[in-house]
Amino acid sequence: MTHTIPVIETRRLILRGPEPEDYPDFKSTFTSYRARFMGGPLNPYEAWMLYAAEIGHWQIRGYGMWMIHDKVTDETYGMAGGWKPAQWPEAEIAWVIWPDAAGKGYALEATHAARKHFYRHLGWETAVSYIDPKNLDSIRLAERLGAKKDPEAPTIDGNDAVYRHPSPAKLEGTQLAHGIDMEIAHYADPLFKPKGWAID
Repeated sequence: MTHTIPVIETRRLILRGPEPEDYPDFKSTFTSYRARFMGGPLNPYEAWMLYAAEIGHWQIRGYGMWMIHDKVTDETYGMAGGWKPAQWPEAEIAWVIWPDAAGKGYALEATHAARKHFYRHLGWETAVSYIDPKNLDSIRLAERLGAKKDPEAPTIDGNDAVYRHPSPAKLEGTQLAHGIDMEIAHYADPLFKPKGWAID
């Protein structure tokens, strides 16, 4: 069965399924120090195999990671979406941002939209993010999305922290969701510069 990958539009971004022409940016990131919290840096063969898995995941699971594109320029900024390889205890909401695109709120905007899609259209009632405890940028992003550390949840290999996302009922129409939308709007406004840590 072939799954049609939905396209999601946000204020600044278009999320589309990964295509072969997107691979060079993916390879550049996953063969770099940037991938140190995601099992990297990978060699070119490993990066190619992982990108093939990104594309195939959509066909196997019916969901996966979208490529994050700029709505105006079509430039790619990274990936965000769902991920559940074999041996993953639960479906994960994951993200990666290319180094040059970090700190501009793209991961927050894309991941928030992806999570909405999974909750509204696939009926997910929960999701987790598996994060290296040393990856402080991703931990901050998970917390901004309302995720909280779940010490009772099984990990992938014992070396990751599990952050559980709020359920649809705890998110829809709440102050938390409104706050996320406001933060995204602030990043989208070129006259506004958020204070504090950059959202990666």
